[in-house]
Amino acid sequence: MRSRIIMATVVLLLFQFLWLSAEPELTLELEGEQDVTLIFDIEDDVATLEIKPDEVESKAWFAREKLSVLIMLVVLSLSVVYYIFRAGKGHEYFIRKINGLEAIDEAVGRATEMGRPVLFVPGINDISDMQTLAALTILGNLAEKVAEYNTKLIVPCRNAMVLSAAREIVKGSFLKAGQPDAYNEDDIFYLTDDQFGYVAGVDGIIVREKPATNFLLGGFYAESLILAETGFSHGAIQISGTAQPAQIPFFVAACDYTLIGEELFAASAYLSKDPQQLGSLKGQDFGKIVVISLILIGVVLEMCGVTGFKSFFIFN
Repeated sequence: MRSRIIMATVVLLLFQFLWLSAEPELTLELEGEQDVTLIFDIEDDVATLEIKPDEVESKAWFAREKLSVLIMLVVLSLSVVYYIFRAGKGHEYFIRKINGLEAIDEAVGRATEMGRPVLFVPGINDISDMQTLAALTILGNLAEKVAEYNTKLIVPCRNAMVLSAAREIVKGSFLKAGQPDAYNEDDIFYLTDDQFGYVAGVDGIIVREKPATNFLLGGFYAESLILAETGFSHGAIQISGTAQPAQIPFFVAACDYTLIGEELFAASAYLSKDPQQLGSLKGQDFGKIVVISLILIGVVLEMCGVTGFKSFFIFN
């Protein structure tokens, strides 16, 4: 923008000097970053350059065509807050039983009977990922059961923050179970940040330690089938869970129990009984009911030739 104004100014000065034989005199002041319009005018042998700032079209503070989005946001937010408040007051919510959770006692008991350790892999994502947080919540419950059975628990970590959190969670669980002396910090260790380097390290642990039970919970990607197949080849009971849709089929094929999608988050809420997790879970379920109901109402109205309802939820 400024380069074009300077070029236009130079052209005007040359025009005055060469063609009109007049002394060039022009004052040009620009303040701030703004779009301008250049207007040339020649009258009475005098060339003038007029600079006018372009008018900026003002926009409204609120886009009325997106009113439906605001309404849905308010409804879902209020429902989550409401259910969290009720859960904090002691109200109990029903969560259906999940086979993978029901098998935790059986899996830990089998490892105890065989005298072999339990392996827990909290995914490959960092501590900010919701799948990792859900996995660590399950780890706390699992560690308490492992402490009660006096069984070795191995937790290899890929991220330093996950390592610190896992150590504190397991230590607290052993203390809660009344077995603080059984806690061994060296059983929860860091491997590497490299994705397939971490997978190779976990596979090596499975081959050397031969754990009786493998827990593969959290965020997994291309390495999911490698881990699951290695554990399956050594005859371990495997309980897996992830919210990555592309990896769920591999876990279903190679593991005994799989927490599919939101079951991973429901599991952590069920085991921890945390009011915030229970309330948010119930609020999300309420949101799903609202969305499904609106879809069904929209379909019925469209079949009846009423298009106003659909138009309310469509915006550009």
